[in-house]
Amino acid sequence: MIINRSFVGASFLAASLFIVVSPVLAAEGKITPAEKAELHHDRQEIRRDKREIRQDRKEIHGDRKELQADRKEWVRDKQELRRDLKSGASKAEIAQDRKELRDDRKESVGDKVELAKDVKELKSDKRELRQDRKEYRRDAKNALKN
Repeated sequence: MIINRSFVGASFLAASLFIVVSPVLAAEGKITPAEKAELHHDRQEIRRDKREIRQDRKEIHGDRKELQADRKEWVRDKQELRRDLKSGASKAEIAQDRKELRDDRKESVGDKVELAKDVKELKSDKRELRQDRKEYRRDAKNALKN
């Protein structure tokens, strides 16, 4: 019986406090149209940054696959050159094999440079996304304070 009275008393106390505080909370939670527009703009920036990051990751994945394919091709060309050297192939065929190896190396270097550029771009986009998220949180916090 005493527990029930305590519970009822505590619930009345909590309800009365909530009724007293609710207008203050309601007034504090208003966001002006300008602040709403700014928050909307920040959300758009965040979505754009996420889209760019997804695109960068796809590019990096493609670059890595391309680099791996170039390495496999380079290994095959090396094996072909060795076979031609062992079998005593003509000088023209050996020269062609060596030219293919040089071309494969150049292509591989180009792919590595492209991959490095894409990784750098991804890091930049991630940094920008973090900054936009910070700005959004700050703007939301400020809008709720006003």
